[in-house]
Amino acid sequence: MPEDDDRLHGDRDRFAVGESGASGLWDWDIIAGLLRTDEGFADLYGIDRAAARAGVDPKLFFSRIHADDRARLKIAVAGILSGAEIFSKEFRIVRPDGTVRWMLGRGQGHQNADDEPIRFTGKLVDVTERRRAQERLRIAQTAGGVGTFEHIDGFATVAVSAQFCRVLGLHPTDVLPVTTINAAVCSGEGALIPAGYSADRVPPADFRIRRGSDGAERWIARRGEAAVDDEGIGHRFIGVIYDVTEAKEAQAQLREWNETLESRVEEAIRERSRAEDALRQAQKMEAVGQLTGGIAHDFNNLLTVIIGNVETVGRRLDSHDDPRVRRALDNAAKGAARAAALTQRLLAFSRRQPLDPKPVEVGRLLMGMSDLLTRAINESIAVHVPASGDLPHIEVDPHQLENAILNLAVNARDAMTEGGSLTIQASSDSSKREIVITVTDTGCGMSAETMEKVFDPFFTTKEVGKGTGLGLSMVHGFVMQSGGRIAIDSELGKGTTITMAFPSLSITPDVQDKDVAGFVDHNGSGETIMVVEDDEDVRAYSVGLLRELGYRVIEATDGEAALRLLERADQHIDLLLTDVVMPAMSGRELADRARLLQGELRILFISGYPREEIAKNGRIEAGIDLLGKPFGFVALSEKVRQVLDRPLSSDRTDR
Repeated sequence: MPEDDDRLHGDRDRFAVGESGASGLWDWDIIAGLLRTDEGFADLYGIDRAAARAGVDPKLFFSRIHADDRARLKIAVAGILSGAEIFSKEFRIVRPDGTVRWMLGRGQGHQNADDEPIRFTGKLVDVTERRRAQERLRIAQTAGGVGTFEHIDGFATVAVSAQFCRVLGLHPTDVLPVTTINAAVCSGEGALIPAGYSADRVPPADFRIRRGSDGAERWIARRGEAAVDDEGIGHRFIGVIYDVTEAKEAQAQLREWNETLESRVEEAIRERSRAEDALRQAQKMEAVGQLTGGIAHDFNNLLTVIIGNVETVGRRLDSHDDPRVRRALDNAAKGAARAAALTQRLLAFSRRQPLDPKPVEVGRLLMGMSDLLTRAINESIAVHVPASGDLPHIEVDPHQLENAILNLAVNARDAMTEGGSLTIQASSDSSKREIVITVTDTGCGMSAETMEKVFDPFFTTKEVGKGTGLGLSMVHGFVMQSGGRIAIDSELGKGTTITMAFPSLSITPDVQDKDVAGFVDHNGSGETIMVVEDDEDVRAYSVGLLRELGYRVIEATDGEAALRLLERADQHIDLLLTDVVMPAMSGRELADRARLLQGELRILFISGYPREEIAKNGRIEAGIDLLGKPFGFVALSEKVRQVLDRPLSSDRTDR
């Protein structure tokens, strides 16, 4: 077979395919039905070299082809057997050991004088590594979002990768028209594939494109080089494109930040200054609040003694006594009442006043205040309280709400020295689930500087002696303590509107009006009351009043002394009347321990500053009875009788 070997080796140069992998030659004698190969082909296919050189059944060629590629290879070979001349295909073979390799086969058909096929020769090259490299490149391009392209100057098409098409939002393909690629670039951005490039390097460029798949605008970068084509056709432009939208947006944001850096620094300084001012204000308010609580405790004890003794002397005076003494006592009582009101305002401002919240229908409360408001305002001022209709209820202390509205009305009156109009109305803001109360006047208004300080304690624009400067600060403290918010809108010469807003209740509570009771006898019937008060003067005053009312009274100076008395088996107590703030043991602690000794024991607390013992977040706990200091004869007698007459089942509360 030397002639056949020479023929195979003679075909090696003719079928050179520029691949570096292992290769082999084949010669298929169509007439004889034998396939002869060289050693290289035999090794690639995994068959015996001697048998391959002598000739094997052509079916062996197809038996090694991967099942997924076999059909198209048979079609291609059938073309050669039908007279075609050129063969070029890539396909996979499965070697005897099970490994799969990629092959590139290039061959030629030969015919006799009658154009009948007689031979099929060619070269087989192992291109597995090239295919793997291509796959790695494809994966890298997809993962990195990099699309590749290759264009020869003057040609109307561009060879592209699948990722190139994805970046532009086009259907994946191997070739795209230049016009299609450049049409994706937004107007005025230039050409992605330029014409007439001849330099060794094409300058890098960024383009704004509109993706074909979704119409989204994106930024892409183009990088590449131009080189002389190997075949001398012209310049070849080889490059890549990738999405740089995020980088462009970051650059734009950085430019904007740099351009606005100065203004942002100034705003940050202003914000810090505002925060420092707010912190100083909060610290000042906290300090004043703590001071207020301590003062209120001691001051209310003093006022209790003063008011109580003034009342006692007043009750002892006969109608024929010196009227000057009566006037003196009346003036003393008025002064004490003003002092008590001032103390209450201090507690309200510091948000330490005990609140007794109840469901309140604001519209109805305002209508009930109409006469009071009219009497408190000058005749030169028209007072309007429009009907508000049915509004959701709010949960506030009704007496403190009335005080707040009255304070605002009086302030408005003082701002309208030459007359005007005052409107107080309530409305519902369903979007915020709030009930809004507005107090609007047509008075002199306020400057911006005044509005910044208007809620500060002791700040006032009135003349010396005309006010304490606690009215608005008291209103502010009450609203905030009740879980609401307050705002002020004013301008010099154009009046003022103050807005109070409170959370509305989601359900309508069952609120029934209580009939106004007539005269009730508040005297005692010999019941035993224990009075526990560390202030000697307040204790003496309270004990004296209770004995005057007909009660049997036992007194104790503190909680420990009271417990020792309660532990005596022969000592039955109907009511424990105890101060809240006492040294060593608070009134609340005393009440809890006393009920362990005598379960059927009623408790009445007295205090001018209850703190957190019985008022959580400023609200008196359910089931707690409190008589605020300073108190007089009537208040004490009514409250004691009320607690004693109440059934024990309604007096108890789990704590």
